[in-house]
Amino acid sequence: MKVLVVCSKNSGKIAPFILEQGESLLRLGVEVDYYPIVGKGLMGYWKSRKSFLQKIKTFQPDIIHAHYSLSGLLANTQSRIPVVTTYLGTDINNSRVFLFSKLNMALSKYNIFVSEKNQQKSKVQNCVTLLPYGINTTLFTPINKLKARELLGIQPDALTIVFAGAFRNEIKNPKLAKEAVEMIPNAELLELGKYTRQELALLMNAVDVALMTSFTEGSPQFIKEAMACNCPVVSVPVGDVPMVMEGVEGCFIADYDAVAIAEKLKLAFNLGKRTEGRTRILELGWSTEKVAEKLLSVYGDILGTKPS
Repeated sequence: MKVLVVCSKNSGKIAPFILEQGESLLRLGVEVDYYPIVGKGLMGYWKSRKSFLQKIKTFQPDIIHAHYSLSGLLANTQSRIPVVTTYLGTDINNSRVFLFSKLNMALSKYNIFVSEKNQQKSKVQNCVTLLPYGINTTLFTPINKLKARELLGIQPDALTIVFAGAFRNEIKNPKLAKEAVEMIPNAELLELGKYTRQELALLMNAVDVALMTSFTEGSPQFIKEAMACNCPVVSVPVGDVPMVMEGVEGCFIADYDAVAIAEKLKLAFNLGKRTEGRTRILELGWSTEKVAEKLLSVYGDILGTKPS
């Protein structure tokens, strides 16, 4: 089976969770290639059509798997190869993009949603499944906290919080996060963006707590990767986070209020131990391997074949 992955490369690289999904499919014997799009907005994607069609001609895929609705619309400008589209969250929660998403849902052979809330909003009934991106549980695994701090140059007694994105990303709501952290003496808020995947896995083991204050999310990898490392988490009730963290001691939901968030951060600091978040992630079946197996089943249904 040959699968062509169509996705954005506007940030300068393909999103790690998309690459990790592709690598998991490769391990299952699927031949995977990528068509990365550089261009924003509907016209930016449309300008890629000529080279996209050439890629299809040379690779000859059995399935095209698009990530994000505009990638799906590009993929659906041809009708010969069936298209599977995974919706990332912003293409559902952004009202302007959602109109294009609805069109793409009608055109795609199969639609995949990363959270139940987004699936319900779509109102798609047929050829649809709920399947978040998998977590690389080999990379994101618990290690000794002091050892992780030593490797990253973090002081053993520092109060550290990792924020769910870059401070320049307004969707992540950094203003609220900073306001909350300022209420905790000597606490330091670290932003993402400058770490490799290996360093991020170390960071999730080194910090005291992971913090998310986003305005909108689907099924955020940040939360699941932190939990896979048994890192305490404080998050606003965004996307599927309340469901993912349900019942896990040391994982706290807070309102969109700096005081409330600061109080939950203090509870995380005072916990005195790591969480059992990894157990929760594995119970949900969200390792990259398990997700790849489910994807292979979707592809097999479309092509009328059973996965080997």
